[in-house]
Amino acid sequence: MGRVTDNDARAVAQAYLENVQVQSLGQHDRKLCFEILECLLDHYPESVASLGDDLVYGICGAIDGEKDPRCLMLTFHIVEILARLFPDPSGPLASFAGDLFDILGCYFPIHFTHPQGEDVDVKRDDLSRALMLAFSSTTLFEPFAIPLLLEKLSSSLPLAKVDSLKYLSNCLLKYGDDRMTKHVEAIWFSVKDAIFCSEQEPMLSLASELLDHVGFQENEIVTEAIILLQKVILENSGLSLSLIVGDKDINTIVNTVTSFRSYNDIPLQSKHKLCAIGRILYVSAKASITCCNRVFESFFFRLMDTLGLSVRNSSGDCLPNFDYVFSERLNFGALYLCIELLAACRDLVVGSEELTSKSVSAQESWCCMLHSFSSLLMKAFSSVLDASTDKDAYEADIYSGVKGLQILATFPGEFLPISKSIFENVLLTFISIIVEDFNKTLLWKLALKALVQIGSFIDRFHESEKALSYNYIVVEKIVSLMFLDDFGLPFQLRLEAISDIGTTGLNVMLKIVQGLEDAIFANLSEVYVHGNLKSAKIAVQLLECYSNKLLPGIHGAGDFEDVLSRFAVNIWNQIENSMAFSVGAQENELLNATMTAMKLAVGSCSEGSQGKIIKKAYSVLSSCPSFTLMESMPITGTVQLEGLQHTQDLECFSCRDKWVISLFASAIIAVRPQTHIPNIRVVLHLFMTNLLKGHVPAAQALGSMVNKLCPKSNGVEISSTCTLEDALDIIFNTSLWDSHNHGPLKRCSGIGVDNEMGLANLCLSASNCQLLQVCAIEGLAWIGKGLLLRGHEKVKDITMIFLRCLLSSGGIDNLPLNQGSLENNQEQDVLPSVAKSAADAFHVLMSDSEICLNKRFHANIRPLYKQRFFSSVLPILVSSMAESRLSNTRSMLYRALAHIISDTPLIAVLSEAKKIIPILLDSLSILSTYNLDKDILYNLLLVLSGILMDKNGQETVVENAHVIINCLIGLVGYPHMMVVRETAIQCLVAMSRLPHARIYPMRTQVLRSVQKALDDPKRAVRHEAVRCRQAWASIASRSLHF
Repeated sequence: MGRVTDNDARAVAQAYLENVQVQSLGQHDRKLCFEILECLLDHYPESVASLGDDLVYGICGAIDGEKDPRCLMLTFHIVEILARLFPDPSGPLASFAGDLFDILGCYFPIHFTHPQGEDVDVKRDDLSRALMLAFSSTTLFEPFAIPLLLEKLSSSLPLAKVDSLKYLSNCLLKYGDDRMTKHVEAIWFSVKDAIFCSEQEPMLSLASELLDHVGFQENEIVTEAIILLQKVILENSGLSLSLIVGDKDINTIVNTVTSFRSYNDIPLQSKHKLCAIGRILYVSAKASITCCNRVFESFFFRLMDTLGLSVRNSSGDCLPNFDYVFSERLNFGALYLCIELLAACRDLVVGSEELTSKSVSAQESWCCMLHSFSSLLMKAFSSVLDASTDKDAYEADIYSGVKGLQILATFPGEFLPISKSIFENVLLTFISIIVEDFNKTLLWKLALKALVQIGSFIDRFHESEKALSYNYIVVEKIVSLMFLDDFGLPFQLRLEAISDIGTTGLNVMLKIVQGLEDAIFANLSEVYVHGNLKSAKIAVQLLECYSNKLLPGIHGAGDFEDVLSRFAVNIWNQIENSMAFSVGAQENELLNATMTAMKLAVGSCSEGSQGKIIKKAYSVLSSCPSFTLMESMPITGTVQLEGLQHTQDLECFSCRDKWVISLFASAIIAVRPQTHIPNIRVVLHLFMTNLLKGHVPAAQALGSMVNKLCPKSNGVEISSTCTLEDALDIIFNTSLWDSHNHGPLKRCSGIGVDNEMGLANLCLSASNCQLLQVCAIEGLAWIGKGLLLRGHEKVKDITMIFLRCLLSSGGIDNLPLNQGSLENNQEQDVLPSVAKSAADAFHVLMSDSEICLNKRFHANIRPLYKQRFFSSVLPILVSSMAESRLSNTRSMLYRALAHIISDTPLIAVLSEAKKIIPILLDSLSILSTYNLDKDILYNLLLVLSGILMDKNGQETVVENAHVIINCLIGLVGYPHMMVVRETAIQCLVAMSRLPHARIYPMRTQVLRSVQKALDDPKRAVRHEAVRCRQAWASIASRSLHF
């Protein structure tokens, strides 16, 4: 391909300028012209620059009057390139700078709203930024741009004010100090007016989570004005600070606003002014050491005088008044401005890398002033908190006092205006509030947040000396609260404090975790030995705090594996040493909390640490008499279910055995695939036995094992290991034997006197063993889930077992079964509880589980497994429903399908929308008749809502519009769940957007049903009903008479 030479580029540019009248062309052609011009300026600058004045004049003509947003983006960029091409102040651009800026100035401020439905990818912010860059592209625009921007600052349009401030900030940096000095005074007065004239009512940011900002909530105009002020001070600190310090308005306001003691006593206009001055002083003092000195010298002593913290000597010098008695309410205005100054100098030294690398001289005036008054300020802030109550009138005082103390405690260690004793007194004040003032809700929460911020500051800046004080005063005290029984602070608040303080750093977290573990084991010991009910309740709360608050922080903070491994092993040590359990009414809640902590701790460990935990757990498990009997049995194809009667046999466990098997199952659930499990075949038999006793964790552990076990490699099995195939053989081909001639398996089997039956057979056994069947089905569901996640073919066999359980004797006989284990079994009647369990098994298969078989617990999860299962099962369920004649069977099939549809990603459901929508509507109708199915109904309704909102489902929705609307009308009055009614009405609103011809005949029915919803007891439903009535009434007519 040929290459465009410099001469060619120049020739093209010249021909362009001489022959093309850009503004006479259509939009598309104009855009092409600007793209050509942009390309020439970008890639052949030297060639086109030789055209000089002709180029600049031609560009002015080309862009003048352009209105299309896409073309404007190009024209603004062309001006920016042109400024770089001719930087010489006496060059070609200088002659046309005024004309060119007149063209640009017409577009400021950008007002752009493209027509609805028009595909325009240019946004207003894009245009505004491009114009701003063009404004600041050359200093030649300064005489024209700055007056225009200052003029627009007086506009009544907030958007014009915001843009003017943004443009001035950008131009200030680009034009330079030499050109901008003459505008500093005008800019200052404009910025001051913008900050002072804010129309938003000031409000202290009491709800700030981090307490980062000292002052008031700000609107966008004030925010941009503050940014501009910062840049003005940095560029020209001498002149700008003289203007600020000497400003009559500021000095007058400081004298008047500080006369009010209470925030609520300050008039609204004065609150605006107080807020404005606080932000101005903060920005000014934070700019540099010199600026900080200047601002402190001008205002700090005046504020101390107002607060009564200073006295004047004969020479007029301001000295600390150490004899001052804090007996009355301090002046809020002076207190607020003082906090702004403290925050400014603290942020100055903290936020500057240059300053933190070297010590600030103690002779700096702001350092000297702060050092001399720091102890009095600490007492002043503390006195404000001492006098506070939870009444609204004191909220501002509480905020100011806490913030002031926090600032004093967060000066870096190398800056010495704040002594160690003051730092420790601040900590003691806050910890006293945590321990004693828990009835003052706002004060307590702010004090805790302040302690967290101080601890995070210490950790971030490696303040080793302060860390010692923080650990001694705060951390040790917080941890000790866990061991105090007769203590006023509510236990839930103790947990909140300990979990929040634990987030401040790794070292603190380690101490908090250790203290929490000690408290957990102390209370568990009381539970195990004495059955102490109070200790059980406390242990539950401690374990939940450990699992939900501290463990996530540990997992993301660093290497705490030894801590987690020790915690899990210590649980087993404590159980091993407690041979007689006496857990009372709180047993299930306590066991669940312990299992959760065990899983999370084990799951966060490495393979090696997990192996040690499992080894310890197995040794404790082996000490249980019931397990010792099973371990001594030969590993054959038969497992004895001695005395198994029904699910209540789970209660026949000894308390200790139940804890051991449950915690062992939890550990197995959380291990990594490579972690060694000792005597794994016996463990499989153990879990199978307990699964049939209704022990769900055993079923979940089996599911996790089959999900993580390695398959045979090239047909070669390594000795002493158990492969996936071995585990499946044990699970599905082991006969479950009952030694009692009249035991449940004898009654279930009906296949002779051998008293043997496999797990799959139990799911399909006779109705007089329904409780055992339910346990078998639930266990098989978790096993199937483990196989489904890894994409194993055996899940098909399990699915067909569930389908056979769903079908009664009058059902389908010709299911596509290929399992050898099921070929000789005949269809048998299935009781409702068994059929319901089989239907709900599909929810176990498809739902995302938080308690096992997830990424946190290292499950093997194959991509798109839900979509594949959905595609394979849907046709079978649909054909089964079509051929079934029994209402109970059909209702259970619909229940199963509802679970599958609800848990399948919407994109997969949309691909089968034509098949799904009729079945989905039938499912909604059937499920709406049962109040116990409200959660399933709601999940299914959400799927319908997703289909209605997605473009890919619109064709099918239009075809079924009448049926869908009728179904939704039936759900508008659903009495058992508010969100069902709300979502149904939202769906009707979505239906109102369909083609008029399809929905118009339904308008009367919809409006009548919505009319009833207007009287719904729930506000959210009434709100949606109003929206729906408006949407459908606009279709029907402008009148609501129907």
